[in-house]
Amino acid sequence: METSKPVKILWVGPLCSESSLMIEDLKSHGVIIDQAAATDAIGDKLPMVQGVIIALETDIEPLHKVRSEQTKSKSSIPMIVRVDRDNFELGILAMRHGATTVVPMQNHNSKDWLEVFNVTKVTAAEETEGFIFADPVSRNLLALTERVAKVDVTVLLEGPTGSGKEVISRILHEASPRHSGPFIAFNCAAMPENLIEDMLFGHDKGSFTGASNCQPGLFEQAQGGTIFLDEIGEMPFHLQAKLLRILQERSVTRLGGQKSIDLDIRVIAATNRTLKNAIYERTFREDLYFRLSAFKITLPSLSQRPLDILPLAQQFINQQAPIDGQMTLTTDAERSLISYHWPGNVRELQNVIIRAVVLAQSGCIDLEHLIFDDIDEAPVEHLTSPFSTSSAMIPNHFQPHKGSDNQPKPLSNAIQDSEYQTIMTALQRSRNRDQAAEVLGISTRTLRHKLQRLREQGMSVTRAYAR
Repeated sequence: METSKPVKILWVGPLCSESSLMIEDLKSHGVIIDQAAATDAIGDKLPMVQGVIIALETDIEPLHKVRSEQTKSKSSIPMIVRVDRDNFELGILAMRHGATTVVPMQNHNSKDWLEVFNVTKVTAAEETEGFIFADPVSRNLLALTERVAKVDVTVLLEGPTGSGKEVISRILHEASPRHSGPFIAFNCAAMPENLIEDMLFGHDKGSFTGASNCQPGLFEQAQGGTIFLDEIGEMPFHLQAKLLRILQERSVTRLGGQKSIDLDIRVIAATNRTLKNAIYERTFREDLYFRLSAFKITLPSLSQRPLDILPLAQQFINQQAPIDGQMTLTTDAERSLISYHWPGNVRELQNVIIRAVVLAQSGCIDLEHLIFDDIDEAPVEHLTSPFSTSSAMIPNHFQPHKGSDNQPKPLSNAIQDSEYQTIMTALQRSRNRDQAAEVLGISTRTLRHKLQRLREQGMSVTRAYAR
């Protein structure tokens, strides 16, 4: 069994004195053996392996133990049972209790084991950069993604920040009939508004000052392939109508041009926002939503696929570790990674591992090397919602006057005061205006206009925020 990805096997039970040569030979073929005694706690090791070899002497108790641990971790990996040639009945009993295959305990060399692994279909966990499909939840996601890829339909990816939406979009492209065509990715929130239109649609010569040449837009550049529109919820409202027309007519007209150019592309969009809320707030077009969500895929957060955590961590370690040495995780570090809730998802895990690789000097990552972001764990006084307010944060001229409880103010003023308080609270609790806009669920441009309007209405907004 030759493989480009390492396959890890957990060997439960004793190894004979001649086994070291076999282990080294298997390693040269991409199979790594990790040994454990039948009495060990093996639950933490199961997410990291692709197969288990269990030695049965007189009963099937070790097999029951492994099955129990698999049930707890919601994993399902092949279980290869070793029994004595003279105890055929024990092998039959093992098969009835969940063993994938049974092999004789005597005279197994590395060549025999490679054949067993092939027959048993023991393979490495499927993975792409930044996304590993070891957990049943993510394996189901992969199966769905590959099915959708074969149908030329517009796809909307929804999921939290850092959960791997661009990775899934690339799988959709690479598993589709368009895999030989270009894959063009564009972040709708990363460009100034006045450049987005030119980037997407292109321009003809002379369409504006400085347009000395024709420039095809990204839609044209994606001909025969796929265009991926990330953070689609941040696309300016007036451009959403143009995108809708492109999706309807499958053609694009460059800025300043008269000719309509037919498009042969697949469109994949992604968002970490709830677009239905944006529709309700009238910042996203309902008709565009239904065009984009011909098929919607929701990505799970990392905490919803815990069996991917350790394989992902090992992948990042392999990417970051020095070329001349290998790094491993201690059992305590593995448990800490599994128990953490990962609000930043895969991106946060990658950051934690990068820090750990920098701090760990001995080639072994322990608890002391794991520095978590804890982005949603603030001191008690900051645990209230970003939209809640405290009197200490509201300027005096917006504090309710004593004795005024029975004197209601006009509704328009109340709404204005509430918006002001919400915006100022978000600004005070954010590092910058971009982060405040994200907390508020609006674009940076919208926040800038709101701040300017508040200043014009006489409210106290610093010019640094109003720019």
